[in-house]
Amino acid sequence: MSAGPIAVAPGRVGVLGGTFDPIHVGHLAIAEAAREALGLERVLFVPAGLPPHRAIAPIASPADRAAMVALAIADNAAFDLSRIELDRDGPSYTADTVERIAAEGLRAGRVPDVRFILSAEAFAAFPSWNEPARVLAACRLVVLPREGHPPPDLEAFEAALPGFGGRVTVLDGPGIRLSATEIRARIGRGLSVRYLVPEAVRAYIAERRLYRPAMDEADPPDSDGGPDAT
Repeated sequence: MSAGPIAVAPGRVGVLGGTFDPIHVGHLAIAEAAREALGLERVLFVPAGLPPHRAIAPIASPADRAAMVALAIADNAAFDLSRIELDRDGPSYTADTVERIAAEGLRAGRVPDVRFILSAEAFAAFPSWNEPARVLAACRLVVLPREGHPPPDLEAFEAALPGFGGRVTVLDGPGIRLSATEIRARIGRGLSVRYLVPEAVRAYIAERRLYRPAMDEADPPDSDGGPDAT
């Protein structure tokens, strides 16, 4: 990896998928790190519709999750929201998503150059995903560290998917130990999530009363339940 940002490569697109339930600063940090390190022209944030690997469906509605992503990325011209999975019926498979994004590039007259961004934790499970070779035929993987999880094991990856090791780029940061599960738990306990999510997302969660148990009418709708709420 270069010491600083590299020049933008026209048509090079990063894809960051997830439930974004809710989106938080960790998602934004890794997207920006990948953008700088790889010269991504843009990064698509792709909220999952029905994630096939999750036993429990997302808590917030597709509309709320998309709205939170839009609020979170509004100040970065290189970040875009993609509804490609939300508007598709059935489970959201990564192979379908990256193939469609690559095809859109072809229709626009560009040679597809799609980089799928994921954490070291997700990378470890990648060989068990639906049709992983099909994913790798349509894009390259960009792996970032995840605090509390071991670094990417490229030898194990090559053993599981022979010949595809060269389609993986490993970046060295940032390592942010933060999860949507933790954020939802804090909200459920009445704790603040200020500085863990963008302020516009925090306000949206409070206004929509997401991730919270039933509250009495006296609870002000613009509070996030934490000690610094005003």
